[in-house]
Amino acid sequence: MLGAYSSIYSGAILNFVENPDTVAENVREISPTIFFAVPRVWEKFYSGVVIAVREAGRVQQLAYRWAIGVGERVADCVLARRPVPKTLRWQFRLARFVALDNVRKSVGIHRARYLLTGAAPISPDLVRWFMALGLPMLEGWGMTETCSIGTINRADAIKAGTIGLPIDNIEARVDPATGEIQLRGRNIFAGYLNQPEKTAEAIDAEGWLHTGDVGEVDAEGYFRITDRMKDIIITAGGKNVTPSEWENELKFSPYITDAVVVGDKRPYLVCIVMIDQENVERYAQDHDVPFSNYASLTRAPEVLALIQREVDKVNAKFARVEQVKRFWLLDTQLGAEDEELTPTMKLKRKLVQSKYASQIEAMYRA
Repeated sequence: MLGAYSSIYSGAILNFVENPDTVAENVREISPTIFFAVPRVWEKFYSGVVIAVREAGRVQQLAYRWAIGVGERVADCVLARRPVPKTLRWQFRLARFVALDNVRKSVGIHRARYLLTGAAPISPDLVRWFMALGLPMLEGWGMTETCSIGTINRADAIKAGTIGLPIDNIEARVDPATGEIQLRGRNIFAGYLNQPEKTAEAIDAEGWLHTGDVGEVDAEGYFRITDRMKDIIITAGGKNVTPSEWENELKFSPYITDAVVVGDKRPYLVCIVMIDQENVERYAQDHDVPFSNYASLTRAPEVLALIQREVDKVNAKFARVEQVKRFWLLDTQLGAEDEELTPTMKLKRKLVQSKYASQIEAMYRA
């Protein structure tokens, strides 16, 4: 729907990357005008730029910091739907010339008119960063059962941290009893093949699709997903915690690829973390940290201290009951073929908790 059909409908040329390992190379080769990707791709692009800036000379670092600061002020105006002052517009032109256009070219998105993201939650700070480069990032949401799309941000009315407004001719609501987002419209599927009981669970008598996503809607009609109903954690103290919010904040770090927070019926929260191999290896090399392979890298005291600092930064944004007390680094390098990862390169929560149960128990015994 988002690739083949929309391309045929609009007369666009559709390009697919060769494999997950060649995304960056393929994007630079294609230089797309409209680019749809899952959050993991956008996180990878961002972390690559951050690391490159840290390794650049002092002049380049100062130029980037000034330029991205100007871009962020422009993005704040756009997100607040305020006119961008004339002086700031001129500063932004200079910022693009000095640094931001080079950042866009390094990623391969210098020709992009829109960036589209979906399939998993994305950090609002990451949306703001791409907007600071001068690129509208439109977050959307949908399911197979909704013909791929249900809500999306409009280019002229972006609200970071939300999945946007319902598309035309679709009704959406938040169930007041459960907090579940529900949809109704012609795009809702007819049912699961030869599974009438499962169909009845998904679509009620009034035609509302029960999505399984918990969220909220604001006064302007923008929806925000907080978590999957089945993933909400209830601690031993009876506190409800939505783990995806904490996980998304942690994934904004250039050193972390993904994370799974654990703590249902437990006294506190712990976390399994998957590091960004390329960036952490580079950190280790720059700081003379000895390691022989991926597993030894995850056990290095300097790397553990690095990740602890990233965890502490995220913890500072949350209430005490939502803070992670301990973490464990996955010591196996995972790829697209591994069972722990979804097709969008996200850790499978239940499988990870089951497969690494002994490591989780060890964190609670420590």
